Amino acid sequence: MGLGEQDISFSAREAVKKADKIFLDVYTSPFLGDVSHLENLLGKEIILADRKLVELESDKILDKGKTIVFLVVGDVFSATTHSDLWLRAKEKGMEIKVFHNASILTAVGETGLSLYKFGKTASIPFPREGSIIETPYLVLKENKDAHTLFLLDLKEEVMLTANEAIEVLLSIEKIKRERVFSEKTLCVVCCALGTERQKIVCGKAKELLKKKLNVFPQVLIVPGSLHFVEEEVLSFYRV
Repeated sequence: MGLGEQDISFSAREAVKKADKIFLDVYTSPFLGDVSHLENLLGKEIILADRKLVELESDKILDKGKTIVFLVVGDVFSATTHSDLWLRAKEKGMEIKVFHNASILTAVGETGLSLYKFGKTASIPFPREGSIIETPYLVLKENKDAHTLFLLDLKEEVMLTANEAIEVLLSIEKIKRERVFSEKTLCVVCCALGTERQKIVCGKAKELLKKKLNVFPQVLIVPGSLHFVEEEVLSFYRV
């Protein structure tokens, strides 16, 4: 579906017209638009597909005798869940047509950071009492001079903020003490990229912690080594 409510492609709309059933994935990424407005836009009823439906009751989606459309926010294969759904459809002998669109993985290029220079992407989960998941910190360390994109956790429609993500990285640094992340680390926060509400801010971690960003969803980027063109573009987003 792309990143905005009206970003669905012409070819995908044609598929929707021929569909017997339409599902909207609300499990892997939140749909922040109005579902009833989307139904009016597409002219069809939409069934919301939560985690239970997508992962545990996929047979209700993969009806071999009907034409099914499965709408995904962003691009189709940004989440491994959709690769699994694709495999299950193939195992049933279903014919599949994929309609690609914009993804957060490419939209971050609007920050001025070169997509070629991004390393491994990591997710930052909500902190759990009594335990800290070090994976995001380890990925940042592994990426070294490459840029690191952090996708932020979603739990029961509550989204982790970029500031909370910064706090998570700082708390891990206090334990690991490997000088991978600090209050002086340059960070970029992207809010609701691809929508009319989008906002991009850049600054040191300490500076961003003082800034309250209430536009969602958000992602956090920790840039690696910067080309002078990247520095120049980022200067327009400095706090």
